[in-house]
Amino acid sequence: MNRRSLLKGAGVLGLLPVGARAQTPRPALRGTGDLGIVVERATGSVLIVETTGRKTLARVEGLGDLSHAAAVFSPDERYSYVFGRDGGLTKIDMLEARIAARVIQAGNSIGGALSDDGTLLVASNYTPGGIKVFDPGDLKLLAEIPAIGADGKASKVVGLVDLPGRRFIYSLYDSGEVWLADFSKGLQPEIVKFPKVGSLPYDGNMTGDARHYLAGLFGEDGFAHIDLWAETPKVTRVFQGYNSGRDRQAVYKMPHLEGWGQHGSSLVVPAAGQHEVLMLDLATMTEKSRIATHGQPVFCVARPDGREVWINFAHPKNDTVQVLDTHLGKIVHSFAPGPAVLHLEFTPKGNEVWISVRDADRVDIMDVRSRTKIAEIPAIKPSGIIFSARAHRLRS
Repeated sequence: MNRRSLLKGAGVLGLLPVGARAQTPRPALRGTGDLGIVVERATGSVLIVETTGRKTLARVEGLGDLSHAAAVFSPDERYSYVFGRDGGLTKIDMLEARIAARVIQAGNSIGGALSDDGTLLVASNYTPGGIKVFDPGDLKLLAEIPAIGADGKASKVVGLVDLPGRRFIYSLYDSGEVWLADFSKGLQPEIVKFPKVGSLPYDGNMTGDARHYLAGLFGEDGFAHIDLWAETPKVTRVFQGYNSGRDRQAVYKMPHLEGWGQHGSSLVVPAAGQHEVLMLDLATMTEKSRIATHGQPVFCVARPDGREVWINFAHPKNDTVQVLDTHLGKIVHSFAPGPAVLHLEFTPKGNEVWISVRDADRVDIMDVRSRTKIAEIPAIKPSGIIFSARAHRLRS
């Protein structure tokens, strides 16, 4: 055999060492940065989806009651943690498309968060109330913090958000309080309690700089606000009395503060009981404007650059999505994807938005610039869409 033939043969074998055997090729490797899940609320399953190919990779079943589900991702985006309405907490391996661990940790759960260092997984519960802390590896229970308000009664917990420094902040729905739990020194947290924040805080969220925590108040007009950068944080009110002098309409679906629209010093939040969104000036903590909308807003989801906020609505006007230009302060586009639009999620850099159309059993994929539909994915009664890029955000 001449030298040329020898080299040609070695190239075929990948220049194997003398005496080595050719091995079966490994499965194709892939990253996790373009993965996400779509919740199929009626069947207790989730789809693992890929944004690059705009396709479904797998379906994972056996997650229990997902009629109100939330999810967070591990820092490496390998795992998603799904919090179900029935108190189920499920760890999903996104690459192997399987349940890696699962526990029933409460009777009724509403969501959760992961600490900034990725070591504490916290669930917020309706029944029996309070929060529970788990090891993200095997979902072993590490700590349980009851939410007993100043009135001595157990409270539902809502609006749970992680803060820098292994801290979490959340609202007590029944007792009208906000608690900040600091786990930086161990599993028995130091808790700062903010009492009398207002009646029935139904949800809460934090601005992207981890400074402003706002809790919506269902029992009265307004929002409770805490400036976490203040030397001594305290509760103030914003949007006080925004229903004053007007009929408050029946609320068919509670507004969500997750995904609220932030653009510079402006914050867009859904109003409860009105067909409008509210715009707040974060620099002065004063109301900038009220913007009329198609119906009662549920989610106000900001495009990653903040220039636009896409809004969906409660029944019976839940077939429509509107686009708010935050710079102009007005609605610039409306369209109707189909019956029961439940959620929206932007791809990490905002070139596309994925929209769950529950009663059409599909997810629509829209080009953000042209605002045209470019693809769709079949799904069984889809609701929440959560992409792995959320693993690197300070807020939900």
